[in-house]
Amino acid sequence: MKILIIIPARGGSKGIPGKNLKNLGGKPLLLYSIRQARKVAEDRDICLSTDNQDILEFARQNELEVPFVRPEVLAGDTADMYDVINHALGHFESKGMSYDCILLLQPTSPFRTVKDIRKAISLYSDNIDMVVSVKKAEFHPEALFHENTDGFLERYIPGSVQRRQDIGQFFSYNGAIYLMNANSLRKQHYCNFSKIIKFEMDNYRSVDLDTQSDWDFAEYLLEKKIVAIE
Repeated sequence: MKILIIIPARGGSKGIPGKNLKNLGGKPLLLYSIRQARKVAEDRDICLSTDNQDILEFARQNELEVPFVRPEVLAGDTADMYDVINHALGHFESKGMSYDCILLLQPTSPFRTVKDIRKAISLYSDNIDMVVSVKKAEFHPEALFHENTDGFLERYIPGSVQRRQDIGQFFSYNGAIYLMNANSLRKQHYCNFSKIIKFEMDNYRSVDLDTQSDWDFAEYLLEKKIVAIE
């Protein structure tokens, strides 16, 4: 099975400015994903997709060749990750390099482990669309409310389940690991995949750094030695 690892690391970030090069646990956040990728693949099969000169220089300092500079149209807040992935895959295919799977490792999951990645890979087969990391959902869909046009709260998804013990188990993507069938990606957006296998991670390893409060929580977990970074 031939895997292309894509590490998306654009320069802009509103929630945590400069987060990809911001130090967490004494080292730049991006470094952890690069190290993990190198433990499961050769450098030639690792694609750091970035638009940022500081990140490009950081990659060079760590002897990781960056195959291209991400186009500006794919570098904004509204850029679709599906387009970023297909851009990278297309670049490698134009060089005559073919892949069975795409492994997306987002730098914003600092507590993902190499063991997690390898376990997710072990779940993959070529007759599915994706293996994705998940955590147990904090809320059942029927526990979500929104404000209606009259200013009153109403259930977002109408239902009759009230007691917690009557609610079945739901899962949510945690953003740490996406292992996608390359053929499936060529046919449709991964949001439309139907053959998806879950790889469950606990809440601590599922921390996803999107806001400053996420970052503060990650630092707390490290300080209290609840988690560690590889």
